[in-house]
Amino acid sequence: MSQDAAPAALDLVFQALADPTRRLIVGRLCRGPASVTQLARPSAMTLPAVIQHLQVLEASGLVRSEKVGRTRTCHIETAGLRSAQGWIAERQSTWERRFDRLADILAEQPDWT
Repeated sequence: MSQDAAPAALDLVFQALADPTRRLIVGRLCRGPASVTQLARPSAMTLPAVIQHLQVLEASGLVRSEKVGRTRTCHIETAGLRSAQGWIAERQSTWERRFDRLADILAEQPDWT
């Protein structure tokens, strides 16, 4: 994978997760596979609307689907979630180190009270 491919893939993940409806779909699929009809039911969305959201999620690598007969079943793809989690964890680690250094500096200062 080229250096440009990883950021582009990560961009797709965050763009997909930027929409609250798609986050709800991802949350539902984290509990287990579901059909398009099952995904549409809680939000009273039309099937075409759900399918559009699923296309974005599939393009981002967060979801995969398979069609058996007339039923399309969707599954979460953990690799996509792990890529976002890894990116966030890197930033969190950087800030935690910075805060630890700040705490050390402040601990060396005389008491101002």
